[in-house]
Amino acid sequence: MEGASTKGVLSHLSLLEVQARIRGSRPQQSQVKELKAKVEALTVQRDQLKAEKQAHKNLQKMRLSADKQFADEEEEEMDEDSESSQMLRLMARHSELKDLLHAHHLIGGYDTVKTRQGKGVCVSVATAYEGVYLDTYNLVIDLKPKVRVSRHNIPPCVPLNSLAEQSDMQTDMRAFLGTLTQHLNAFAGRRQQLKLVKEQHKSVEVMESNVLCSILVLMFTAPKEQTAVLCTLDYTDHTRCLPTRVHFECEVEHLPKSPQWTENCRLLRETPVHRALVAMKKMGTIV
Repeated sequence: MEGASTKGVLSHLSLLEVQARIRGSRPQQSQVKELKAKVEALTVQRDQLKAEKQAHKNLQKMRLSADKQFADEEEEEMDEDSESSQMLRLMARHSELKDLLHAHHLIGGYDTVKTRQGKGVCVSVATAYEGVYLDTYNLVIDLKPKVRVSRHNIPPCVPLNSLAEQSDMQTDMRAFLGTLTQHLNAFAGRRQQLKLVKEQHKSVEVMESNVLCSILVLMFTAPKEQTAVLCTLDYTDHTRCLPTRVHFECEVEHLPKSPQWTENCRLLRETPVHRALVAMKKMGTIV
């Protein structure tokens, strides 16, 4: 009886051990299934990327071969592997490269995107002030049959047509783009200064400003004299962020000619207006 009970206990222990092994192997099997599923998903994704890459290559080849048509409409279609077909593709590629070289010669140094099968380019001009990127402006420039600006988003206050007429766009596009970039950056800088004046100097009242930000009229208070001072900043040079003329008006006639306000005038001519106002407040000449 004792031997039989011992065998029963041992067999039960063996059964428990087998069950424990089975339970221990189940998580591993589920992990293997998950890993296999991930591998299959990644494989599908890889195949999709390969297909997209190949499709992109094929599109590029088709665009290159379709840029120029040299065969007459009445000619019979030639075999793709024929020497004539290969020659036509080479001629089309050669013509496209000539157009791109011409565009690079005209617009070197600017971000460009080819348009109309190489017959035009889209030029992007980014503006910035004190390390902060502001607006980006775009021009679509036709290169054939004549170099001209066909579309753009340049603000109307910037004299694009006048700048284009003053520059010889046919031979020196970079000169035109350089001048235009100066105007756009100066405009963006003046507008940013006006924004900073409004944000940082609540005690200074902006009385007047125009769209081009070439005229700015401010009013601030001189604490010692207890009088209001009207300050006019005139930016006659539209390629700069600093004013060419500073004029003060107030009821105290001698104030604008005093040494302290002469120094204020110099500050406003040589320093961005929002910074000049900080210095003037530190000196105690304005509130």
